[in-house]
Amino acid sequence: MTTRTRPYDAARYLKSEAHMAAYLDAALEESDVSGIATALGNIAKARGMTQTAKDAGLSRESLYKALSPDGNPEMATFLKVVHALGLRLHVAAS
Repeated sequence: MTTRTRPYDAARYLKSEAHMAAYLDAALEESDVSGIATALGNIAKARGMTQTAKDAGLSRESLYKALSPDGNPEMATFLKVVHALGLRLHVAAS
């Protein structure tokens, strides 16, 4: 008997805005730029990359590139995508 596996895809599990917000919040807590970009990319993928790019005023290709694990999105791009996804950022004292 063979067990079929497939690569883990976080976007498949981001079903609600609360899950998306918690996922991005956890990535921000880690302070790893690559992890933050990847988390935002997974959220965009869960919402629909084409629509997210359109809502953010970016091309789909540039969105994929900016939010890849090797991407390093500018702050303006990051904020456009966060806004397009309907998320808000909050700052708290530690």
